[in-house]
Amino acid sequence: MDGNTTPTTAPVLILLGPPGAGKGTQARMLEEQFGFVQLSTGDLLRAAVAAGTEAGKAAKAVMEAGDLVSDAIVIAILRDRLADADCAKGVILDGFPRTTVQAEALDTLLSETGQKINAAISLEVDDAAMVDRISGRFTCGTCGEGYHDSFKAPLTDGQCDKCNGTDFKRRADDNAETVGARLAAYHEQTAPLIAFYDAQGALARVDAMGAIDDIATQLSTLAANATR
Repeated sequence: MDGNTTPTTAPVLILLGPPGAGKGTQARMLEEQFGFVQLSTGDLLRAAVAAGTEAGKAAKAVMEAGDLVSDAIVIAILRDRLADADCAKGVILDGFPRTTVQAEALDTLLSETGQKINAAISLEVDDAAMVDRISGRFTCGTCGEGYHDSFKAPLTDGQCDKCNGTDFKRRADDNAETVGARLAAYHEQTAPLIAFYDAQGALARVDAMGAIDDIATQLSTLAANATR
């Protein structure tokens, strides 16, 4: 994290949606098209801990104690990351905020540099379809490209289309037994963000049950409007 200041014109997008909605896949496609940087909470925490920043040290101490990292620490790590030069073209937040309390803290952080949420995009899905979608997904262990047994298999079996890697991974909790609990948690904790950003005039809804490329086209239009 190099300390360069992010221009106030850098757009900030948020992808909202339950597990399996395709947030990671769509975020990577937007990265490639617009030069945005995808920021996920887990990656931010790991990078800050590895870099040994002040916020990273605080996060490490909390995690080693077996506790949850506080919103204040996450915001501090995000503040550091947004100051990096590669965020100048814009960022996509994936997995943060998860609650309205976090959303309010994020608004405060962005106001420090004159930024705002340009678009909070809700990927709308049918809960009943999520079991098949989630249980069939897997990622390339080398580059992180996402795949699915039914909807997006690699062009060459056992080989990543993007990096030609052959190491694929599935999340242990991507199974039918855990999907219901995760969906319930989403609706209880995160879905209220839809109303929060709707009230700000920043909400956009996208039907995420269609083909990946069709969804990407809609998101591309929204992202292009956000950069103007």
